[in-house]
Amino acid sequence: MLDVRFPAGPPVTVDHLLDEVMAGSRLSVGDDRILDFLVAFGRLLLRPALARRHPELGTLGSFLRPGELLRTIDALRGDHVRMPRGLAFHVPPADVDTVFVYSWALSALTGNRNVVRLSPRAGPMAATIVDALQEALDDADPVVAATQRIICYDRSPTITAALSSACDLRVIWGGDRAAHEIRRHPLAPHARELTFPDRSSFAVVRASAWLGAPRAARAAVAEGFVNDSYWFDQAACSSPRTAFWVGSRADCDAARAAFAACLALAVERRGWAVDAAMAVQRRVAAYERAADLHDDALALATAITAPRRWLGAGTFAHARLGSLAELIPLVGRRDQTMTHFGFSREELMELAHALAGRGVDRMVPFGDALSFHRVWDGMDVASEFTRLVTVFA
Repeated sequence: MLDVRFPAGPPVTVDHLLDEVMAGSRLSVGDDRILDFLVAFGRLLLRPALARRHPELGTLGSFLRPGELLRTIDALRGDHVRMPRGLAFHVPPADVDTVFVYSWALSALTGNRNVVRLSPRAGPMAATIVDALQEALDDADPVVAATQRIICYDRSPTITAALSSACDLRVIWGGDRAAHEIRRHPLAPHARELTFPDRSSFAVVRASAWLGAPRAARAAVAEGFVNDSYWFDQAACSSPRTAFWVGSRADCDAARAAFAACLALAVERRGWAVDAAMAVQRRVAAYERAADLHDDALALATAITAPRRWLGAGTFAHARLGSLAELIPLVGRRDQTMTHFGFSREELMELAHALAGRGVDRMVPFGDALSFHRVWDGMDVASEFTRLVTVFA
């Protein structure tokens, strides 16, 4: 049996769930009924009381603003007729509570019926989101309740196989292991799949730019770095794990020390706390890195050994580069987001061309690492949720 979280209801069988969701009205790309619901839901997430408790929901609420959603629809216009793919089955991770909303919202906006599987281990944020969805449903068109489902079940090959065989598109978040496990369940021959596997991200700072920045700018950059890193305990794929400092050794050492001081103040102002389990993970990771480097700190002598794996909330490795070009041989396909400070658009464009697709799908300023965009992991996600129909007369 499946625990139905949205719309709220009693447990159901897989067959009953599929019968219900497939019996609903047909939707179109940019369907006004779904658009109105998403906008109302986004406004609920931006309420001051909720934003104070869960500030990370502000990014999600902004993503669901009317202008942002309409820009997504407008970007899909062209010479072909856009149609929904059909039924989308979403499998998000348990440790990043908001990520399922982004793919679900884009899929719903493009007219698909959706079944989202929430893990029983999903955190309190997921429950808050579902509550807001339920509240928004009170004033929504009945088509929303008829075509959208959020369910909860523990690991079950039987259920996952049934939903996989019935869907037209399967969306897997959560890393390589999850993708391998779920991919054992075949799709229908016509169905497609989107996977968001394990990724790593890093930050790049021009040391001289940091040293020359006014105090207010430094504080803003540190605040952005904190938001990029501490939400979701640094486990989000786009959260930086290594900071590369570009410049002379003297400038990099001075900039890093000043940045650490600003970062400590930003963490203190925001009241970020690390629970006991996370503190142990961080300490173990620091000792492992020190042993690997035969040193007593996470400061790296070279950039080659800069770690990409998650080391624990608030744990960062640091490395020095003489120039931005020295980053090119260090980048791998798993690198997703590069947050940056102190570089011009022309320099970043030059780096993107030089990387030639070897890695890095996003280059964004500090503070924007977790800001979702319809183009993610190098894919136009909204477009992937649609089919193109060619019409010649």
